[in-house]
Amino acid sequence: MTAGRLRRTMIPALLLLIWLAIAGATGPLAGKLATVTTNDASAFLPSSSESTQVAALLPEFTDTEYFPAIVVAEKDSTMTPADRAFVAEAVAPLAGTPGFAPQFSPALPSADGQAVQLFVPVSTEGKPKEQIAALRSALASPPPGVVVAVTGPAAQAADLSNAFAGIDGVLLLVAGAVVLLILIVVYRSPILPLVVLISAVFALALASGVVYALASSGVLELNAQSQGILFILVFGAATDYALLLVARYRETLADHSDARAALLIAWRATLPPIGASAATVILGVLCLLLSDLNSNRSLGPVAAIGIAASLLASVTFLPAALALIGKVAFWPRHPESGSGSAHRIWERVAAFVARSPRKVWAATLIVLLAGAAFAPAFRADGISTDDFFLGGAESVTGSQMHARHFQAGSGTPTWVMVDQAAATAVAERVRTVDGVASAQVLTADTGPVTRDGRQAVQVTLADDANSLAAQDTVVRIRDAAGAVPGADALVGGSTAVDLDTRLTAQRDRNVIIPIVLLVVLAVLIVLLRSLVAPLVLLATTVLSFGTALGVAALLFNGPFGFPGADPVVPLFAFVFLVALGIDYNIFLMTRAREEAQLVGTRDGMIRALTSTGGVISAAGLVLAATFSALAVIPLLFLAQVAFLVAFGVLVDTLIVRSLLVPALTLDIGRRIWWPSRSS
Repeated sequence: MTAGRLRRTMIPALLLLIWLAIAGATGPLAGKLATVTTNDASAFLPSSSESTQVAALLPEFTDTEYFPAIVVAEKDSTMTPADRAFVAEAVAPLAGTPGFAPQFSPALPSADGQAVQLFVPVSTEGKPKEQIAALRSALASPPPGVVVAVTGPAAQAADLSNAFAGIDGVLLLVAGAVVLLILIVVYRSPILPLVVLISAVFALALASGVVYALASSGVLELNAQSQGILFILVFGAATDYALLLVARYRETLADHSDARAALLIAWRATLPPIGASAATVILGVLCLLLSDLNSNRSLGPVAAIGIAASLLASVTFLPAALALIGKVAFWPRHPESGSGSAHRIWERVAAFVARSPRKVWAATLIVLLAGAAFAPAFRADGISTDDFFLGGAESVTGSQMHARHFQAGSGTPTWVMVDQAAATAVAERVRTVDGVASAQVLTADTGPVTRDGRQAVQVTLADDANSLAAQDTVVRIRDAAGAVPGADALVGGSTAVDLDTRLTAQRDRNVIIPIVLLVVLAVLIVLLRSLVAPLVLLATTVLSFGTALGVAALLFNGPFGFPGADPVVPLFAFVFLVALGIDYNIFLMTRAREEAQLVGTRDGMIRALTSTGGVISAAGLVLAATFSALAVIPLLFLAQVAFLVAFGVLVDTLIVRSLLVPALTLDIGRRIWWPSRSS
C-alpha cells in the first residue's frame, strides 16, 4: 500500500475512532436528560412578571414546601358514612412518609352530599410522580358506586411528567424506525440507511452530552418539550444533510470510477449548501434567545447545539464511513445507475414547469393562497391547563369532578400582596369582582400576617383555577386591586402564572417572528449575492407557513375538535418551518446558481430541479415524518407543532420547491440574481 493510499485510509479510520469515543462518552447522557429537566411553569417566567414577584414573597406568609393534591370522590347518590370514611382512611398511612406533609385535611363533604374532597400536601422538592402514584394506588379500590380521582397542582405536575415519560424511549424508537424505513425505500439498500442512521445517532449523542453538561451546571434551563424537539431536530437535520451528500456522491460516481475521488468531489460540492443551511437554522433558532420565557429562550441554544452536532456528524463521520465502505454502501444496486429513474421523473416535472412557467406559478399561488386565507381563523390565544393533555388524564377528570360539587378554585388560591394599610380595602374590593368566590386577609392566631409592612389577601376563584375563565378573573382582580389607593398590589398564584405565561408567549410571538424573517433574509442575501432571489424565496416560505396555518385552522377547529392553541405553537412552528424550509431553498438555488454559471439561468434551473428534486423531496419527507413522531407524546402543544411543521414541510418541498420557485425563477429569468452579474 502506497503512502498516499495509507493516508487516505488512516484519516477516515481515525475520524471513525474519534466519533466512537465521542458516542461512548456522551451517548449514555441522552437517557439522563430527563433528570435535569424542569416543567415548573413559574420557573419559566421573567423575574419582572407580577406572579414571579408574588412567588418570591409568598414563603414569608405561608408554607411553600408543599403544594396540594386534591382527592375527590363522588357518587350518583348520597354518600354513606362508610363511603366518606374510605377516602380519609385509605390515604392516612401516607401522612408523614417521604414527600408528604405530616398531616392531611379531613374528608370534607360537598353541599349536595354526593362528594367529598381531601387536601394532601405534597413536597415541592423534586417531581411528585412517586407520591401521586402512591396516592392513586391507595385509592384504587373504592366502595361500590364511588368514583375517586386525584387532581390539583401536584397531580397535574405528575401527569405532565408521565406524559413526557416516553420522550427518551418511545420517541427515539418511533423517529428512528420512521427514518430507517424511508431511507430503505429511498436507497433500496440495507447498508446505506444504517450508515446514515448511525450518523444521526452519533450526532444525537454529541448534542445530548453538550446539553446535559450545560443543563446540569445551570447554564441553561431544559424542559421536556425542548428535549423532545432536540431529538426530532437532530434526526431530521442529520438525515437531510446525509441525503444531500449521498445524492451528490451517487451522481458524481457516474463520471468517476474512483469512489474516493467521487466522494471528495461530492463532499466539496455539498459542504457550502449544507453549511449555509445549518447556519441559517442555527441563527433562526437563536432568535428565541430574545424570548421573555425561559422555556422558549433555552430552546434556542438547545436546538442550535442539535443542528451543529448534525452538521459535524454529516461532514465528518458520514464521509469517513462512506470512504471506508466504498461502493459497497449502495449494494445491491450499482451507483452509476442508481439515480436514473428518479432523474427521469424530475426531468418530466422540470419539462412541465418549463413549458409554461407563468401558468404554473399562478395556479400554484392560487392553491396556496386559498389555504392561507383561513390562517386568521387559527386560534392561538391560549388554552386551559386541563386541555394540555390528549386522551385524558386523571388530574383533568378529577378537576371536572371537583367543579361539579365544590367551589372550583378551592385548594388553589390566588394571592394578592398589598401594603398593610390597604389590605382590608383590597379584600373588600376583590370580593366584588365577578368570578371571585371569596377573599380574606391572611391571618394567624395573633391577627393578620404582616411581613415588612405587607399583608396577603387569599382569594378563592369561582372557576377552575386551570381555566381561561379563571385567568380572566385574575385580570379583573389586578384591575380592582390596582385601583385601591396606596395598595401597591401584586397578584400571583398558579392561575396568575398561567396568565403571565400566556401573555409573555404572545409578546414573544409578535417580537421574534419579524426578527427571524430579517435574519433569514440577511443569510440568503449573503449566500446568493442577490436581492431578488432571497425576497422571492423568503416570501414563498412564509406562504408555506400561511397555508399550513390555514389548513390547520380548518382541521383543528373542525374534525380534530381542538379547544385552541397556546400562543407559542405558531411561534415554534414558524421558527422551524422558516428556518428548515429555507434549507430546501438553499439546496435548490445554490445548485441553480452553480449550473447557471455554465448554461444560463433557464437551463440552470431545469438542471437544478432535475438533479435535486428527488433528494429535496426525500429530505422533506424525512423531516415531516420525524416531526410527526412528536405526536406520540400525548400533549396538545406537541401534537399541534408536529402537524404544522410536518404539513408545512410537505407543502414546502412538494409544491413550493418543486413548482412555485422553479416557475418563478424561469419567469423572472436572469433578473432573479440581481444585482449580481446575470447568468
